[in-house]
Amino acid sequence: MIRRRTSHIVLAAGGTGGHMFPALALMEELLERGHRVSLITDKRGLMYRNIFKGIKIYQVGSASFKGKGIFGKILSILRIISGVFAARSILKALDVSAVIGFGGYPSFPTIRAALSIGIPTVLHEQNAVLGRVNRFMAKSVDAVALTFDNTKNVNWNRNKYTTVTGNPVRKEIVEIRNLYYPALDDECIFRILVIGGSQGAKIFSEVLPRAVSTLPRASQRRLQITQQCREEDIEVVRALYADMNIAVNLTTFLDDLPTCLRWTHLVIGRAGASTITELTAAGRPGIFVPYPYATDDHQTTNTKEIITNGGGWVYQNEHFNAKVLAKSLQRMIRHPNEVLAAAKAARKIGKPYAAKDLADIVERLALVKGNKFFTKVNENKKYLENERLGVKL
Repeated sequence: MIRRRTSHIVLAAGGTGGHMFPALALMEELLERGHRVSLITDKRGLMYRNIFKGIKIYQVGSASFKGKGIFGKILSILRIISGVFAARSILKALDVSAVIGFGGYPSFPTIRAALSIGIPTVLHEQNAVLGRVNRFMAKSVDAVALTFDNTKNVNWNRNKYTTVTGNPVRKEIVEIRNLYYPALDDECIFRILVIGGSQGAKIFSEVLPRAVSTLPRASQRRLQITQQCREEDIEVVRALYADMNIAVNLTTFLDDLPTCLRWTHLVIGRAGASTITELTAAGRPGIFVPYPYATDDHQTTNTKEIITNGGGWVYQNEHFNAKVLAKSLQRMIRHPNEVLAAAKAARKIGKPYAAKDLADIVERLALVKGNKFFTKVNENKKYLENERLGVKL
């Protein structure tokens, strides 16, 4: 039996929900194990501070170089250097045992600061393409944890310890996989949840109402739709649905996603890592429309596993229109077994224990100085054997 010792672990994340929600799930797991947790983030990350309850949150400067001229790049470098020194002071004052970064420019100053003072470090990559910051930092940190099995741009032989944990999701979502999938047959209400990321996606506001309007009246009557919209689009969308006389709930923010997922038969959304991993953890199929301007087209790559296994459907942005969507929805309404099969496939590839597995790595790094369990290379040289279960503390 492993005896745990309390450690102080810092999460480095910011920017978007795709970075912040996995950090939140790991925070909950670490707190449950009795560890102290703090978050270091940037200005944008502070928008999520209300969900990180019970921990201290610190802000440091960060910046990207994307789309900037020479003077903009110089200013970004100065902000990053300032952020590194600020993070270094915070880490020293907190007596930190380990730092885990969730990628993106906001995590860079904290990880760089931790490396400079010898604090064990872990990187977590949410997407199926190793991000540029994680790519740059991977060779320096103690461990790299991945969401997808075939993540691109990973140098398995360069990193000390690289493994697939999955993407941490909230316990409320993981618990859904143990509940019955909502009844669905030729007569049941067909419930659709439309999500577009933290700000909603304009394309769904344009395409979905028009697609539904072309369906036969009998099919329309079976639909129940909950749709996230941008604030500037919501009244237009409401007007588009008004004459159809179907059950529609429009909102600018889904404040209780787990409850929505419990009764949902099908989700329509972008293909961010959090969306895909939450759906597979819960066992819900989806129609995915990858964001066309995502760095390295990582959202398209994110969908490969779920599509290969039959857990959903993918339409590229330029091909996603009312005619295409209406045809897909009508097929699913007429053939509910197709949706049921996709739900089973999505559940099968879910990684519900991602938060626990990632917490194990962080915890052992914090408790076992010298990284003694990152030592054995297995036969395919892709993973290093995780000996954490044999460590006695």
